[in-house]
Amino acid sequence: MKLPTLPSLTRTGTLVTLLSLLVAGCGKKTSAAPGGPVSDWPAYGRDAGGSRYSPLTQITPDNVGELEIAWTYRTGELEAARAVPWHNATLETTPILVDGTLYLCTTFDRIVALDPETGTERWRFDPHIDADRPRSDLACRGVSTWLDGAAVQGAPCARRIFLGTVDGRLFGVDAKTGTPCADFGTKGGVNLTQGVGPAEPGRYGVTSPPVVVGDLVIVGSAIGDNQRADEARGTVRAFDARSGAMRWSWDPIPRTPDDPAWSSWKDGSAAHTGAANAWSILSADPERDLVFVPTGSASPDFYGGERRGDDLYANSVVALRASTGEVVWNFQVVHHDLWDYDVPSQPTLVTVRRDGATIPAVAQATKMGHVFVLHRETGAPLFPVEERPVPQTDVPGEETSPTQPFPVLPPALARQTLTPDDAWGITPWDRDKCRTKMSAWRSEGVFTPPSLRGTVIFPGNAGGTNWGSVAFAPDRGLLVANASNIPTAVKLIPRADFDAERAANPGHEISPQAGTPFGMRRDFDAFLSPLGIPCNPPPWGTLSAIDLTTGTIRWQATLGTTRDLAPIPIPIKWGTPNMGGPIITAGGLVFIAAAMDNYLRAFDLETGKELWKGRLPAGGQATPMTYRLKEDGRQYVVIAAGGHARMGTTLGDFIVAFALRQ
Repeated sequence: MKLPTLPSLTRTGTLVTLLSLLVAGCGKKTSAAPGGPVSDWPAYGRDAGGSRYSPLTQITPDNVGELEIAWTYRTGELEAARAVPWHNATLETTPILVDGTLYLCTTFDRIVALDPETGTERWRFDPHIDADRPRSDLACRGVSTWLDGAAVQGAPCARRIFLGTVDGRLFGVDAKTGTPCADFGTKGGVNLTQGVGPAEPGRYGVTSPPVVVGDLVIVGSAIGDNQRADEARGTVRAFDARSGAMRWSWDPIPRTPDDPAWSSWKDGSAAHTGAANAWSILSADPERDLVFVPTGSASPDFYGGERRGDDLYANSVVALRASTGEVVWNFQVVHHDLWDYDVPSQPTLVTVRRDGATIPAVAQATKMGHVFVLHRETGAPLFPVEERPVPQTDVPGEETSPTQPFPVLPPALARQTLTPDDAWGITPWDRDKCRTKMSAWRSEGVFTPPSLRGTVIFPGNAGGTNWGSVAFAPDRGLLVANASNIPTAVKLIPRADFDAERAANPGHEISPQAGTPFGMRRDFDAFLSPLGIPCNPPPWGTLSAIDLTTGTIRWQATLGTTRDLAPIPIPIKWGTPNMGGPIITAGGLVFIAAAMDNYLRAFDLETGKELWKGRLPAGGQATPMTYRLKEDGRQYVVIAAGGHARMGTTLGDFIVAFALRQ
């Protein structure tokens, strides 16, 4: 598959824009109010701490119903995305806005600069990834920016845009022109695949934006799952923002006995284990010289007999000294992970109010639906965390942790038990079919280990809260998070049976886990009724607000409908699995798409009531952002509508901006 050489592909006057204007003309005409704050969106989560909170107030619960599509831009990559034979192309980008320009990345890792008021393309940079090579992920969630305080104002590359690519490169380009900065690395790029072990092509890259602290660009990596035990190293590295020289590196797996985490790996198994990589978004507290790293599972995901022990620093929130890479503290959310329970979301910097004082904290949402609230300077939990007994393995050679950490508060945001008695259906017939299907699998609640019989993992590895992360309103002390309630089926395959199993099940995810006695099979649709409906009861997607003062859930709303899932477009409010996250505005609104119907929604921050939804031309599996450039201008809310091939949502190549009617 050859990607086209793309000229400027701004699409104004598209059908979706035309329809929105016709609809707007039939309603009450209002104007965007002048005055009020202006604000940009200079980082993926708006700030280095990932708050996803904007001070903008022009759009409110009273006028949000007047939102209309202001402009639409198309990347021009839709046909190329549809042609990807391994069906994993997504447009997950969240643009940033700085110095009056909107910057985003595309499915195929192009950087695009847009006029933020018209959507007109100003320039694009193409790193020319090899689009014909199969990849674990084909996505780019965002870019980062850095301003050189020592440069002459207006000089080339005084402001830089940084991009990590799916083929393992880090680029720095001039924010004004998109030209690679010649002094950064080699001709504007750094090769990230060097020095990390067996970084096989197609299985090592970057899908999330780097974090910038001072003059350092800090980046993690995305590594393909379940192929081998001795996978590439999940090293986090910091590079000089001017020269591209590496300043420090940190491996989440300890490699020498003098590391305090070494003892958590039995028999020195850390020496021949890989991954534990930070594929999601890092965050930072520049004033405290801290960077917060969300780490994933050590390799492979579903069998740990070759890495017995708790496996620190895998599946952890790790605070590093930003200037040196030294470990300051760590908190592990899963011991000896066997469920692909990576820490998927950005550690979000929050404040917790207690007894009249404010405590600096980090809120970490997880795939299990747990939210851990930790002291930012020490990692100590601010709400009690209990080590509770969990189901144990019956697989030869495996050794599960006897307990796992459970926060007492806040309550879990996702359901954690699914048994045959929980089977659900529209009719008694399909409910009975679900019950029979589920009875064949081991299912004893969250942390039921993988088995030869087959195990229900609930929440599944795409469940709970994922890379869309959470949003925090500092004035209200509310943390808002979306979650999915969908199981995954995992079965271990003895090595002697592996080839036959894979040959008999083409099209299924069956991976070797080389270097262990077992391969694995993972299915996301194993627990669907004959009608194609999940066997677990709805809601299958939720949006929740947590009061961080008390640790209680203030409200929970259903997120998503069946509008774009059923043969007949009936919007039954059962919720859907979701990918992407929320943002909050000082106007008292939560904006989120993420669900499997094609809408951007606005919820009342205080009550959780859905106030508005705007139709998107494709799936909105991304996190939105918002900005306002001038006091007499409009507040824009921007979302990527590109769909998600693996989820089966409508594919597209749209960037859509909403604003109040003029």
